[in-house]
Amino acid sequence: MEEAEEETEHHQKKAMGCDGQGKLSDSEFSKPLPWIGVYVAAASLICGLAMFADLLRGFRNRRFWFPCKSFSLNATTLTFLAVCVKLSVDLNTCMPSRQDQLSKLSSNVFVCTVMANSMPSLGFMVTQDLLMNLVALGILVVTDVVNICIQLGTGAIYVFPQEHALVIVLTLLMFVILTFSAITVPATKRFLELKYKKSYELALKQCPLYQTERRGGFCELKEDLMKFWMMAHTCSPQFVMARSVTCTTSGFLCFLSAVTLSEAILRSYFIQPSTLGFCGGDSDYKWSTTLVLLSQAVAVAIGTIAPASRWFTAVNLQCSSGASKSLRDELRVESYWVESLSEKKEHPLNFWMLHGRRSRKLAHDVNRCILDLCIAIQYGIVFASKLLRGGGAATESKTTRSF
Repeated sequence: MEEAEEETEHHQKKAMGCDGQGKLSDSEFSKPLPWIGVYVAAASLICGLAMFADLLRGFRNRRFWFPCKSFSLNATTLTFLAVCVKLSVDLNTCMPSRQDQLSKLSSNVFVCTVMANSMPSLGFMVTQDLLMNLVALGILVVTDVVNICIQLGTGAIYVFPQEHALVIVLTLLMFVILTFSAITVPATKRFLELKYKKSYELALKQCPLYQTERRGGFCELKEDLMKFWMMAHTCSPQFVMARSVTCTTSGFLCFLSAVTLSEAILRSYFIQPSTLGFCGGDSDYKWSTTLVLLSQAVAVAIGTIAPASRWFTAVNLQCSSGASKSLRDELRVESYWVESLSEKKEHPLNFWMLHGRRSRKLAHDVNRCILDLCIAIQYGIVFASKLLRGGGAATESKTTRSF
C-alpha cells in the first residue's frame, strides 16, 4: 500500500516537471530554442521585405528620397523589432560559437537600420502617435543597450567588444536624432501649411486654367499640372523630413553600423578567423543562429541602401552645386528647429499639485533649465548634421529644386 502511494507520488512529481529527488527538471527547457531562432529569423526577413518594398517603390517612381509606406514607425514595426532583438537581449543563454556571437552583433546593428529607415515616417504622424511610438522605441533601445552592456561585462559577449561599443554609440545617437527630429514635426507642419497656401494662391494666379483667357493645347495643360504636382510634392511633410539634415545624418550612421557588421563578418570568416579565439560547442539555439545571422545580414544590407542614398545624394548635390552661400549662412540653424521648444519655454506650466510659491518657482526654473538644455542639444545636432552633410541649407534648397 505504501509502495503504491510512493509510486503514485513519484509519477505526479514527474508529471509536474520534478526529477527523482523532487527538484525541478530543466532538461526540456532549451528544446524549443531552435524554433524561437527560426521565429526571429522570420521576423527579420519580414522587416527586410518591407524595407525592400519601399526601396523598390522609390526606384520605380524615381523618388530617391524613398518614402515610407510598407515600413514605418508604428506598433507593428516595433513588435517585429522586439522579436528581432531576442538574441541580443538574451543574458544567460550560452552562445560560444562564431555565428552565435555574430548574431548578437547583427541584432544590435538591425536596430540602427530600422530607425534610419523609419525616420521619414515621422512626418505624417499625429502628435499623440508620435509620442507613443517614440516612448515604445526608447524603452526597446534602452533595454537592448543595457543588456548588451551587461553581456560585455559578464563575458557572454567575449569577442567584438569594440564593434559592440561603436554600435551602441551609434544606436544612442540615432535615437537622440530621431527624438529631436520628432520635436520639430508640429512646427514643420505649420510652416508647410502656410507655405502651401501661399504657393497655391501663386499657382492659381499663374495657371491659365483659372484665367478668363485660357491657352489651348496639351503641353500647356501638362505644364500647369506639373506646377501643382511639384507644389504638393515639395510641401509633403515626409519629403521634408527625408531631405532634412538630421535624416541624412541618420543615413550616415546607418551606413557606418552596416560597415561595422561587415567588418566583423569578414574578420570572422575570411581575414582573421583563427586569431579571434572563438570557443567550441553549440548554443541552445543550435543551427537557428545561422539563420538569424543570415536573415539579419540580408535585412541590414537592404535597409542600408535607402538611408545611405539620402546621405550620398545630399553630399553629391552640395559638391556639384559649388559654394552658392557663405559658410555662415550654410551652417545657420533655422528657427523652426527649436520653435516648439521655445514655445514650451515661454508658456507657464500649470502645476495643480504644487501650492507653495517656492515650489512652483522651483518647478518653473527646473522646466526652463531642461528646455534650455534641449534647445542646446537641438542646435548641436543640427549644426553637426550640417557639417557632416557638407553644407546644410544650400543643399536643402538645391535638393528641393532637383526633386
